[in-house]
Amino acid sequence: MMAWSYWSLPSPEELERERLEQIRRDSLTQLEPEELQRLSSLTETDPETGVSSASTRPQRGLFARSLVADTIRTRVQTPLYEAVFTTIGGGPSELSFKDYQTWDGKPVQLISDTTRSAYSLGFLTRESLNIETNQLVFRPLFEAGLSSDPDQNPVITLADEELLELVYELPLEDGSAIRYIYMLNGSNHEMDLVVELDGVQQEIVGNAVDLGWQPRLNFTEKDLTQDGQYVSAYVRAGGELERLKLMEPGRNESRVNGTIEWVATKTKFFTQIIKPVAQTEAAVLAGEMTGDLKDPLTRHAYESSVTVDISETDRLGFRLYVGPISYYALRNFEESTYGMTEIGYAWMRWFAEPLVKWLIIPFFTFCSTYIANYGVLIILFGLLVKVILTPLTLSSFRSMAAMRELQPQIADIQGKYKENPQKLQQETMKLYRQNKVNPLGGCLPMLLQFPILITLWTYFQSSILLRQKDFLWASDLSAPDYLVSLPFAIPFLGDQIAGFVVLMSASIILQTKVSGSMTGTPTTPGAPNMKIFMYIMPVMLLFFFNNFASGLSLYYLVFNVLSIGQQAYINRHKHLKPAEADVAKAGVKRSEVMKSAGKTAKRK
Repeated sequence: MMAWSYWSLPSPEELERERLEQIRRDSLTQLEPEELQRLSSLTETDPETGVSSASTRPQRGLFARSLVADTIRTRVQTPLYEAVFTTIGGGPSELSFKDYQTWDGKPVQLISDTTRSAYSLGFLTRESLNIETNQLVFRPLFEAGLSSDPDQNPVITLADEELLELVYELPLEDGSAIRYIYMLNGSNHEMDLVVELDGVQQEIVGNAVDLGWQPRLNFTEKDLTQDGQYVSAYVRAGGELERLKLMEPGRNESRVNGTIEWVATKTKFFTQIIKPVAQTEAAVLAGEMTGDLKDPLTRHAYESSVTVDISETDRLGFRLYVGPISYYALRNFEESTYGMTEIGYAWMRWFAEPLVKWLIIPFFTFCSTYIANYGVLIILFGLLVKVILTPLTLSSFRSMAAMRELQPQIADIQGKYKENPQKLQQETMKLYRQNKVNPLGGCLPMLLQFPILITLWTYFQSSILLRQKDFLWASDLSAPDYLVSLPFAIPFLGDQIAGFVVLMSASIILQTKVSGSMTGTPTTPGAPNMKIFMYIMPVMLLFFFNNFASGLSLYYLVFNVLSIGQQAYINRHKHLKPAEADVAKAGVKRSEVMKSAGKTAKRK
């Protein structure tokens, strides 16, 4: 323990970084309230831009002059989104997608605070001032932004594959400056950002700055509770992905030191990601939740930032992504970012991840070019999975059918040796060997299917593949397909009942009856009570799946219907099983012998 304590002590460099970070936090805590109070008591603020007037600007040393400027909002339109870049903070303050809508048909607009740039560069000055650049006003250095009329906001249209460079500059009183250079591409949701620190480095304490996304992400789905369960912050460092998710009201913060690959915040289907190109020192994730996780009125706010080293360069590079959690879009940006999608439990991710990336996503992506209805695609996918698992399911069904045929003999053995458990077990196993039946044959194949079913159960709820795809009465396969509204709420079920869930539960009852797994000859005195499970399980699944994605219930319904067809086929063609065929042949020969003996007796 003493050796571990010695080797785990932070180095002097790490202690110095922590000391500087504490100074920055103390400065923010102490100075910001004073400054806000001074602003509220001495200044009038523009209600549209939130910028104070020149006569009452707060004192920020070299950065004081940057608070006085005209606000210019530049609108950039691409085939995929429409963004508004503002001089307050020198970055995007609005971002609306053209190819995605909210549940009520409006364009998805992710940024909650539209008064200033979502991205902010933060650092501590030698005057112990905590600077956040999204509180300062930049000036545009591109032609489209130099509008003589401050009320006329310029508009830039960007075609597919076309590139656009936007430059914002923050001039300081001593002649130094901070410049943001954005590079946009009309064909994707990515942005490249270069931050130039022209003569500002000597004013920054600790030779490090933070670039972060500060506003919370807007929710986009009708069920705010579902969105609240998925919203969180992520950081990937050292090949490991860490998640910050609050489960109870309050605020929490997580700091990860070392080389940072990327940081992000996300909702259920959309995300923003910051991937640093420069040398990093740490990342900070922060989250705040105002109420219970299941309360739709609870406010969820998450921030993410990355600390980069400026000791050796005055140009810092970042790759930015703001868009859907779509596999192919994120693969082109950084494939590891798709790890934010829920695709199964951690202990089975080795199986779930290849299944999702190599089968599920390619299948839906390829087939959607020919079949637009995703409900039909789910049916075809269920058929594909059933075909792949046919060898396992046939083995399981045949084993269960053979076990049912042996039930009378097993009952005789149990009655004969009920006082001798050891002899009972020996005779039972002997019967299995004679008939070439594996008592576990019906269980093992089903167990092998569970990883697939669990993966689909997790993935279909969080995948953007099914978002707002309709089928029959379901308007959104990624949300519940409620058909019946109840005048009261049932615990764990709610006050509405989904349609596909009811059909799925009915199919389970029918499948159980067809398989005869609950209706065979009892093997124990209490076995007749087992029939009740034929109805308990479907009811339990009704409660369990009622508030899940309707696409998931549709898949299970299709899977169960196909299983019923397979079981019915096996029941009707039992003679196809080799062991049963031998018994049937023996029975035919025995019958022929008896008929021949009867004829001989008649003649005599």
